Amino acid sequence: MRARRHAIAAIGALGLLLTFAASQAQTLTAKQAEAVATYERALGDFKAILAERRGQIEAKQPLPNLPGQAIYLARVAVISSYKDLTDAMPSRIGRPNKFEMPPAYFDADIEPLIDEYGRLFDLMEAPPAGAQNSATPFKDVVDLAIAIARAKGLAPAHAEAAGRISLGLFFAETNGKQNVRNGRSNTYMGSFQTGPSEDRNGRRKWEVIKGTIAAADPELNARDDKEEARARGTDHRFNHWTNVRDGLMNAHADVFREIPAILKTLPDPIDQMKLFELIQIVPTPTRSALKSGDLLNYRVSSPTIMKHLRNNSIFAFGQADRARTSASFRDILAAMWLFNRKFERAMAKYSEIKPR
Repeated sequence: MRARRHAIAAIGALGLLLTFAASQAQTLTAKQAEAVATYERALGDFKAILAERRGQIEAKQPLPNLPGQAIYLARVAVISSYKDLTDAMPSRIGRPNKFEMPPAYFDADIEPLIDEYGRLFDLMEAPPAGAQNSATPFKDVVDLAIAIARAKGLAPAHAEAAGRISLGLFFAETNGKQNVRNGRSNTYMGSFQTGPSEDRNGRRKWEVIKGTIAAADPELNARDDKEEARARGTDHRFNHWTNVRDGLMNAHADVFREIPAILKTLPDPIDQMKLFELIQIVPTPTRSALKSGDLLNYRVSSPTIMKHLRNNSIFAFGQADRARTSASFRDILAAMWLFNRKFERAMAKYSEIKPR
């Protein structure tokens, strides 16, 4: 009888516990429901725009202006809403994924959707007819960067760092694909994704140092003359050599002089690549940060600069990141995790072709 009373008491206690847990779960579910629904909507929208664009391409229908923008924004929404979901429900954080995104931001189960995303961009950004490819696109980037850095007065070891960093830029801008167009812009094109004015500015700057480079490296200068002749009368941005050359001269050549100091402040090669990519994205504050003497703690708070960062997948994912109104360069470099895989690929490629 006593055992039965104990059993009844235990069952009663368990029932109370389960009732309390169910009540708590119901409360949590109410708070999390919006996050779940938002993610499911975003995922459905992403699938729909991928299918729509694939159907248009296969049917050879005219694509809308900036055909990649809607797909890009849908991908951002998926990652953002998943981060909000895992913030609300940490149990939804899953396994690692092949894209090396933090699992709190990305559900590995949707990897095939990102594969399709990449395939569609490959089609939408295919080089135009007549684009002038190089048989050695990666070596071209490294050779040009080293030649420019040497002309700017860098020692050989620091010039080689310029070559490695510039190869990272090629992967950051186009995943290492030459002469591509841009599914999200009608302005920026080519291997280094420059606009017409940037291309012209880079060409002018190249002419200033061409004599110095010709004296130091006649072979590279002869290649340059050959590519100039080949590109004559065309958009120089669709000749791989001239676009890389002019892109580096426009935005990065003057910053090459800072490489010795940058290597001391940022010993991680991937952080070095990230910093030079920021010269592409937000050049003015990045140059100001370099001049400040306290690069990592230099803060930006301009709404326009924060918008540019978000438009390039930095502080773009989840409510907490998007609510930021300012950031230090230390914060910015840490938030550039989506670039890590690209820069790792650049490092691997550089190890194959680096000067001996």
